Amino acid sequence: MEPEATNPSWRLSLPHVLVATISSFLFGYHLGVVNEPLESIAVDLNFGGNTLAEGLVVSTCLGGAFVGSLLSGWVADGVGRRRAFQISALPMIVGASLSASTKNIEGMLLGRLLVGTGMGLGPAVAALYVTEVSPSFVRGTYGSFIQIATCLGLMGSLFIGIPAKRIVGWWRVCFWVSSIPTVVLALCMEFCAESPHWLYRQGRYVEAEVEFEKLLGGSHVKSAMVELAKSDRGDETETVKFSELFYGRHFRVVFIGSTLFALQQLSGINAVFYFSSTVFKSAGVPSDLANICVGLANLSGSIIAMILMDKLGRKVLLMGSFLGMAVALGLQVVAASFHTSGSEALYLSVGGMLLFVLIFALGAGPVPSLLLPEIFPSRIRAKAMAICMSVHWVVNFFVGLLFLHFLEHLGPQVLYTVFATFCLMAVVFVKRNVIETKGKSLQEIEITLLPQE
Repeated sequence: MEPEATNPSWRLSLPHVLVATISSFLFGYHLGVVNEPLESIAVDLNFGGNTLAEGLVVSTCLGGAFVGSLLSGWVADGVGRRRAFQISALPMIVGASLSASTKNIEGMLLGRLLVGTGMGLGPAVAALYVTEVSPSFVRGTYGSFIQIATCLGLMGSLFIGIPAKRIVGWWRVCFWVSSIPTVVLALCMEFCAESPHWLYRQGRYVEAEVEFEKLLGGSHVKSAMVELAKSDRGDETETVKFSELFYGRHFRVVFIGSTLFALQQLSGINAVFYFSSTVFKSAGVPSDLANICVGLANLSGSIIAMILMDKLGRKVLLMGSFLGMAVALGLQVVAASFHTSGSEALYLSVGGMLLFVLIFALGAGPVPSLLLPEIFPSRIRAKAMAICMSVHWVVNFFVGLLFLHFLEHLGPQVLYTVFATFCLMAVVFVKRNVIETKGKSLQEIEITLLPQE
């Protein structure tokens, strides 16, 4: 049997992928770190009762993430994927230290802005890196690690935040703790493989072969290099202009990517996350238990997605997930329609919410950040990913900003119906525009989507 005919060992690339997912863990951690201790932060920094200031502590992070994700493509293409991870760790360490030691709200906001910049940069680079270093037969499974790491980060921040209401100043510990995994990420990346795809595009072919040997084993280096050469059009070293991404031959894939991320946010997932504790409170469930329930639903869905990603494929999971989310939102609409706040309505509401989170984690959560680096040609991959992640942050910001306002004026029935409509639109969009990438090499996908000119 030819060595190329068998799959390379997944064990070789696994450590590199696990180190990269630390950035997703940090992303989840910083997303949830202010949830529990927000009240005590407000008291200690003298802005208690000021809802605008509280909102800023939460959302400044999103503003930083938008900037970070917008820059991610240029950083990842300019200095390579490994160095980009290390650069993303720097503002996270400085920002977390600043937030942990500040005596006023200005210091807190500056710290959150810096952390946000690293948060925006890290996950975008992680999505690229995991896609480029994984063997094609486990790429879906490895891509799911990103979502699982984000869930674990979120849950970690909630657990560490529990003593914040009892112990004065505990919130400072919550910020200091995040520096540990950030330092681990920066140090371990020094020993990880660089993306062979990036090295090849820089014309560093010998180094690309060395990294392929680390990731796939010696017998697969030749076939991997031949695959890379297939999609080489001779324009690999030219810089990508912004205009190329918005019109011309690359517009379609960038449009598909941006729309997928926008629909992911318009499904209402973050609004449901932000609002879950209120729903649980009305059902008499304490907020820390509610957070744990939502976290477990999210984690369970992500683990099931990891098992199914390379079996069922990306497209099936995406369509099934959006369809299931529409059904779960339908349950919420029914629950909100009950005029009496009887136990049936509450069970339906809580059940619908947990089902929604579980089904989101099965497809709509993990698939876009795995699928997009697969469908983007290697030449534009980092910059196109940066544009799509930026769209994700903008939509996320506005959904978070306007959700409570709309909830007050429209009521839950109308709002959940709007979210369900977006979910159904997403099913149609995926059916028409997304190709299946399961088990295909990145070069095969690129040739399918972009016929040779």
